[in-house]
Amino acid sequence: MGSKRPARREFLKSGAALAGGLTLGAAAPALGQEPAHATHASPPMIKGDKDMVAYGDRSKYVTSVRISHPMGGRPSPDQFGLTFHIATPLQDSVGVITPSSLHYVATTRGAFMPDIDPKEHRLMIHGMVDRPLIFTVDEIKRLPSVTRVHFLECIGNRSTARRNTVAQTHGMTSCSEWTGVLLSTLLKEAGVQSGASWNVSEGGEEVKGASSVPLGKAMDDCLVAYGQNGEPVRPQQGFPLRLIVPGFEGIYQTKYLRRIKLVDR
Repeated sequence: MGSKRPARREFLKSGAALAGGLTLGAAAPALGQEPAHATHASPPMIKGDKDMVAYGDRSKYVTSVRISHPMGGRPSPDQFGLTFHIATPLQDSVGVITPSSLHYVATTRGAFMPDIDPKEHRLMIHGMVDRPLIFTVDEIKRLPSVTRVHFLECIGNRSTARRNTVAQTHGMTSCSEWTGVLLSTLLKEAGVQSGASWNVSEGGEEVKGASSVPLGKAMDDCLVAYGQNGEPVRPQQGFPLRLIVPGFEGIYQTKYLRRIKLVDR
């Protein structure tokens, strides 16, 4: 014990000296600092335009873009305008939130994107419920909402000898702040019947069928989202409504959500 005390005293003394030196300016400037007399040329100025005012642009020096996935696969769009898998440039991420414009896109065998008028869109809940219901988007937005951060990942992510960047191996992963109504709120409004055990969701995608999750999961933390990162869900992400199923693969996160059916098998 006694042998350790002098070493500790010396450490404290040296620390105090270093602190004093920094206070008095004896230490060298920290990395990145410059002398006060340094001058910088003024940057060029950009004239504003209507597009910039209406919806802000990113800097021309920021050039991150999504890429087709997998490498060497079908281009997006192809010559017919079909969109296939598109990967997020994860190597350029700043923080944990993926910009909505860089969120990955997954389609089934390539598809066109639905052009849905939210005023005409409806979500039907039926099956093993006491009161089959049809909601408009505005009615859903009037219900109590939650905002949560969740990441989505496509089952197509994988590492191979040909994929040697993070965008190629894990680019079908993105993270957003989602806003919407808990699915449990809608199901409670409809009244879940005894014996119901599965939640089947269907969207307006061109070539994808329905997806199912256990009712227990549906009543836990699933979200019918209409907001993404502070704005409406992007069309490539399921505008106007997308089902978010935290912890499940991307294929369960039904886009363009239009129908939910409760079943017993």
